[in-house]
Amino acid sequence: MPAARNKPGKPTLGAKRETIRAMLAPGRPLDLGRVHEVVALVASQPRRLAALIECLWDDDAGIANRAADALERLTGGRAPLLHPRRLAPWKEALLGLLPEARFNKLRWNLALTLPRIPLFAAEAQRAAVSLRGYLDDRGSIVKTAAMHGLAGLTEHDPSLLPEVVDLLRILSRSGTPAMRARGRILLKKLALRENFAPPA
Repeated sequence: MPAARNKPGKPTLGAKRETIRAMLAPGRPLDLGRVHEVVALVASQPRRLAALIECLWDDDAGIANRAADALERLTGGRAPLLHPRRLAPWKEALLGLLPEARFNKLRWNLALTLPRIPLFAAEAQRAAVSLRGYLDDRGSIVKTAAMHGLAGLTEHDPSLLPEVVDLLRILSRSGTPAMRARGRILLKKLALRENFAPPA
């Protein structure tokens, strides 16, 4: 993910006084809304992280989607604004949310974010079950994010690697254009890390 996405600027004075949920509320379900302001606020005040995570379970699709988007932006990139280990206290809850998430943008951002959290092998396997289910989603973005997430889970449990590599090889030939492109990129990265032959 481009590093530029992780440069949200400073939160406004008004944002510091608002609740996270109120900041996430305006907009249609897939609108970006004020995500950048929320990212800036939580990056500068990590104690607000709990309020952001709570919004992932909101019944309002826009709020849940934007909360997941903000969380992904906070923890992504080579120099994350918020180290993913800060999510460890909510690890069990997030693992439970992964298979239950209904909204597409929530699903794809969870698929990208959760594998960044330090996981035990059993937890990685549990997440992998959910992400395999995401591969049956109707949305190409959800499927592509699930591929990315499965590749990330192999860092926590190397025993997942053979199955994940097989899946990526299949999807890099038979998936949507975005899935084929992502599959080839992920296979090359895994090949460099694990020293196996990438696809031709």
